[in-house]
Amino acid sequence: MAENQENDAAGQQAPQQVFQVQKLYLKDVSFESPNAPDLFREEWKPETSVQISTEASQLAEGVHEVVLGVTVTTKSGQATAYLVEVKQAGIFTLQGFEPQQLSHMLGSYCPNFLYPFVREAVADLIIKGGFPGFLLAPVNFDALYAQHLQQQAAQSEESGTEH
Repeated sequence: MAENQENDAAGQQAPQQVFQVQKLYLKDVSFESPNAPDLFREEWKPETSVQISTEASQLAEGVHEVVLGVTVTTKSGQATAYLVEVKQAGIFTLQGFEPQQLSHMLGSYCPNFLYPFVREAVADLIIKGGFPGFLLAPVNFDALYAQHLQQQAAQSEESGTEH
């Protein structure tokens, strides 16, 4: 009996963490091939750059929207072959997390969850645009999140020394 009381007391101290995906959706999609069809008749020498961004906003108590944005720009020679922009979003229920844990969930875990959907959308758009298949490389969102925290800390230090 005493064991159950101890477990109940311990259970009350640690709030239950809830992670739930409410909705996944494409928020914005764009594909441009400004130099087609001329580009298709030239030698294909692709040079690709990829930019990734994340945004998070609170919709209600314990409910957040996370948007993962990916921009892929490919040039062949000096000409832009294609520009793909995809913003994949999700609405997530996140409850019982400490502020630091919540920040990590929104900045790393949720974007990592959204990434396969972005990857598929980008690949489909490029192929439908008439170009050779392209798959986005895996991304370490934990490392990107840690880098973001370091940049914020450095900016805070710079702001503190200027005043």
